[in-house]
Amino acid sequence: MKKIGFIGAGNMATAIVKGLIAQKGNAGFIYVFDVNQAQLDAMSALGANACASGADVVKNSDIIVLAVKPQNYAEVLEALKPSVNESKTFVSIAAGISIAFVQNGLGCECPVMRVMPNTPLLLKKGASALCPSANMPEADKQTIYEMFSGSGVCEFIAEEHMNEIIAVNGSSPAFIYLFAKAMADYAEGCGIDYASAMNLVCATLEGSAAMLKESGDSADVLIQKVSSKGGTTIAALDKLKEHGFYDAVQDAMKACTKRAEELGK
Repeated sequence: MKKIGFIGAGNMATAIVKGLIAQKGNAGFIYVFDVNQAQLDAMSALGANACASGADVVKNSDIIVLAVKPQNYAEVLEALKPSVNESKTFVSIAAGISIAFVQNGLGCECPVMRVMPNTPLLLKKGASALCPSANMPEADKQTIYEMFSGSGVCEFIAEEHMNEIIAVNGSSPAFIYLFAKAMADYAEGCGIDYASAMNLVCATLEGSAAMLKESGDSADVLIQKVSSKGGTTIAALDKLKEHGFYDAVQDAMKACTKRAEELGK
């Protein structure tokens, strides 16, 4: 079994580790380091091996997940340089951080898998975009795929689109939460119990997602099927159009991509 290391033990790393434990039945093959002792202790409580440094994680692991913020990557990679060789495979889960950035930062042509997961991974409902470097061993590619597919859906994406995909699956849960909040807040403002409204909103989002995936109809056709001429849905859609809803979403996604590109410089 491949030994898997994590540098960083925040929410995303914890979600991935819990998924691995659920798949394998133990955490003896997992090595973790974090500067936050409380987070490291939480990983130890799950059965993972706590390490004294990132270098120790690299030494003990075959595949190393870099679960730190994009702004900290350069510093972390520099510290790992003396411990790295091409037998080690790295996984980057930070927005905007390219395969080349990781390899250049390590001073080594190590295999790198660039991954953009999302927070629903915590509930095994994740959506992760993956992009392996050309020199990624097939066995490591499969191991990393299973690492994320065990907690949701995975798609391989060309690296030229990995910054753009962040808006599609990485940051987009926040867009959806805002939409859900606006709906539930409106209901509460009308005197409807907030929890009841949010329950209906969540069920509607789940059902709508199922329709998009399983009905065989396009999004445009599904919109038409809900929109009776002169009805309530048309009135609501007209108001969304008046406020530029579609264009606002597109602009938000472009801003997300732009920020990802800035983080990778």
